[in-house]
Amino acid sequence: MPNTSEIITCKAAICWEVGKPVTVEEIQIDPPKATEVRVKMLCASICHTDISSTLGFPHANFPLALGHEGVGVIESVGDQVKNLKEGDMVIPTYIGECEECENCVSDKTNLCVTYPIRVTGLMPDNTSRMSIRGQRLHHVLSCATWSEYMVIDANYILKVDSSIDLAHASFISCGFSTGFGAAWKEAKVESGSSVAVFGLGAVGLGAISGAKMLGATRIIGIDTNEMKREKGEAFGMTDFINPGDSVKSVSELVKELSGGMGVDYSFECTGVAPLLSESLEATKVGKGKAIAIGTGTEAIVPLGLATLMYGRTLKGSVFGGLKAISDLSIIANKCQDEEFPLQELLTHEVPLVDINKAFELLKQPNCVKVVIKMSY
Repeated sequence: MPNTSEIITCKAAICWEVGKPVTVEEIQIDPPKATEVRVKMLCASICHTDISSTLGFPHANFPLALGHEGVGVIESVGDQVKNLKEGDMVIPTYIGECEECENCVSDKTNLCVTYPIRVTGLMPDNTSRMSIRGQRLHHVLSCATWSEYMVIDANYILKVDSSIDLAHASFISCGFSTGFGAAWKEAKVESGSSVAVFGLGAVGLGAISGAKMLGATRIIGIDTNEMKREKGEAFGMTDFINPGDSVKSVSELVKELSGGMGVDYSFECTGVAPLLSESLEATKVGKGKAIAIGTGTEAIVPLGLATLMYGRTLKGSVFGGLKAISDLSIIANKCQDEEFPLQELLTHEVPLVDINKAFELLKQPNCVKVVIKMSY
C-alpha cells in the first residue's frame, strides 16, 4: 500500500513570474489531507487557459504549477474520502457538485456554492500541497496536471472507467466538454436550428459536436486557419467561413449563409474581445442567443448596445454549463463509447520535460491539441 505520510519528489512545469519561460523542475508533493487524494498523472493536455495563466489570468499568484486538463490514477487517499480508492482512474474538474446547494438542485446553473471555482491557486483550506525548494506553489484552478503527481480535493474529481483512452479523457476534462456543454446545457440547441461557432479549437469543435447531436441542421464554423475546415467537418460542421477571405464583418458573412436573418445560436470560443459583439450580431433579431465561452485577459470587452437591445440574449458560460459529476459522467460514457471523433483533436505529443516545445507547436496551423506524456 502507498505510504500516505510520504512526501513525493517529482517533476512539474513551473512558471515563476508573469511572462517568464516555463521550466521543468523537481518539486515536493505533500500527502493528501482528510478530504483529498494524491494522483499520479498519466496524461495531460494544453488548454488556452494554461497559456493565459502564465500571463496572470485567472489569478496572478506565483510561482505557479501549471496545467488543469488531464487524467491520472489515485495513489493515496485521505481518511475522510468516500467512494474513491487507490488505483481509481480519475479526471480533475475545476468546479464541484455537492448536489445539495441552491445552485446544484437548480437546472439554471452548474456553479456549485459549496465547492466553488478555486481562483486563488490554493486548496479549499487556503494552503498548498506543492512546494519547490521550501517555497509554496500555487496551481491554476483546483490542481496542477503538468506534474507527475498532484493533490486535489476529492470533491473536484470524476472517477472514470480504467480502460478509457488517456488522451481522450484529458480532452474532455475541460476543452472539448466546455464547447459540447455550451451547446447542450447553456444554449439548449434545438433540432432544425442554425448555429455559428467562432474559433475551431477543441472548445469550438466540442460546440459543433454538441450542436450536431442536438439536431442543428446548419452549423457554421468560423476560423482564420483554413486547415480547421477539415477538422470542423469531421465533427459535423456544414459550412466554413474564413474571415480573411472577405472585407465584410464576420456577422455579415454568417447572415449571408443563413438567409439574411442570422443564426439561432452562436458560440464565441476564442476569447478575442471584439468577436463577442460579432457573435451576438450574427444571431437572429428578437430571439438569437450567443454563448460566451472563450477566455481572454481583457477585463473589459466591447459590446454593441443596439445589438443587444434588439432582443438578443448574451450568456456567459463556465465549463459549458456542465455539472461536474452528473453531466461530465455522461460525456465520459460517450467518450468511452467513441461517440465523438476525439482522435481528430490529437495532433502532437511531447514529454513533460519538453513542455516549451508544446507552446511552440500550438503556433503551428495544423495543431489542435498537444498531449503531454509523463515519463517515470
